[in-house]
Amino acid sequence: MSRTLKDRRDLADLLRTSGEAFVLFYASWCPFSLGFLPVYEKHAAGREDRFCRVTLDGNEDLFDEYGVQVYPTVLHFKAGKVDRRLDGKHLAGLKEKQLAELIASCGAGRD
Repeated sequence: MSRTLKDRRDLADLLRTSGEAFVLFYASWCPFSLGFLPVYEKHAAGREDRFCRVTLDGNEDLFDEYGVQVYPTVLHFKAGKVDRRLDGKHLAGLKEKQLAELIASCGAGRD
């Protein structure tokens, strides 16, 4: 299971200590987020140190800071900065193929 980030401090700690990470930004009430979460967890299996998630609830300023407007959205961080992003589509969310392509494009294929 991916690591849950509770707030800005958890994200800052992750970015400071990790060379790279995928972070799922999602909303606990969003059906597209809830549908995508098992897909994300499937790809996180065995790589929990690099796959994290943060929910909108109480973190609205963090979502604004990273320009997350549609849920779910996955950001790939490298050296503490956003390297790539996979923004959800309004009323469509994200698909597994899109996530697999993002992971592969970041050179983070199955270990």
